[in-house]
Amino acid sequence: MIHKPKSKASGKTISSGHSGWIPVFRPSITQAEIDAVAEVMRSGWLGLGAVTERFEKALAEYFGAAHVVCLNSGTAALHLALRLLDLQPDDEVIVPAITFVSTAHAVGYSGARPVFADVEKDTLCLSVDDVRRKITPRTRAIIPVHYGGHPCDLDGLREAIAGRNITMIEDAAHACGAVYHGRMIGGLSPLTSFSFHAVKNLTCGEGGAILTNEPAWDKQLRELRWLGISKDTYTRSVHARVYAWQYQVNKLGYKCHMHDISAAIGLVQLRRLEENNRKRRTVVERYNAAFRPHGWIETPPELEGMRSSWHIYHIKVPRRDRLIAHLKRRGIAPGVHYYPLHLHPYYAKQRAECPVAEEIWKRVLSLPLFPDLTGEEITRVIEAVLSFGETL
Repeated sequence: MIHKPKSKASGKTISSGHSGWIPVFRPSITQAEIDAVAEVMRSGWLGLGAVTERFEKALAEYFGAAHVVCLNSGTAALHLALRLLDLQPDDEVIVPAITFVSTAHAVGYSGARPVFADVEKDTLCLSVDDVRRKITPRTRAIIPVHYGGHPCDLDGLREAIAGRNITMIEDAAHACGAVYHGRMIGGLSPLTSFSFHAVKNLTCGEGGAILTNEPAWDKQLRELRWLGISKDTYTRSVHARVYAWQYQVNKLGYKCHMHDISAAIGLVQLRRLEENNRKRRTVVERYNAAFRPHGWIETPPELEGMRSSWHIYHIKVPRRDRLIAHLKRRGIAPGVHYYPLHLHPYYAKQRAECPVAEEIWKRVLSLPLFPDLTGEEITRVIEAVLSFGETL
């Protein structure tokens, strides 16, 4: 039997249980998320249903997109977005060398070949100049990744692909709440994918979404996420008056829809997104104030017209691996985002040339950044980093 919690303090963050150790990421969960999950559990409908539908509508309104299709991961979102393009084995999709492996793997799932382009030295976002160099007659799409939450140069990328049969699919896994020249990331391109992984700015535990303004794509995506079936179980059960059991299988689809338990978490997280992103920005401002006076630390930029969602706070430093060991000895877990994809064994055979990525990844370090990082923990991180500088 599930008992409803007596506490009404829905805004208080639930303890993470990590005593003394400061992780690089940590989700921010309150009693409100727990209550929302309990409500779904009591409802008797746990799968794809009314709560997922509400979440999709709320996301569409927030991001200014006509259609939102929720899925079980950001990887699935990229995969299904690419499936819409009917890619062939000789087709190419340009992706950044520095990103999580899902960006490139999704291209492979779709039957095409990822082509690795270099990144900008400051933001680590996709290099417009290198995209221009790597476009060929076989290029069908580009996937800019808003690295760390900082928007890519979308105008430059649009100019680079103008007049060509090339679709832009934004990978906004890090960019929930980011702003590009006054407009929210999410409704600016033909297709945008989000991740709602456990430690993203907006978490569903696991989940993802595709945003589009094309009604035909919305229909296709809803079939693709549900095995190619014309109507999902919820739609048949709620909206159909007769023949509720009846459906057609129109294409080869997948089983990658979101369910109402995840969506319930997401609805609460969406209401808390701006507050949590403000907390992230407060941490970033403290880091920047502490690190910028020190020439051996390069802090991440926020370029004019851009507003980062600050999913990742990366610095560039000499002797990066020694600094990692130094921080770990002090109970701090940093990260490295990321080892360049084209250097991994699976992709190395392509012999991609991305000199900036190959040089810069050796100096990149991600410091702890999450909404519930305390002032005392921020001070610990700052003091630990600066004490390393005394050894250089």
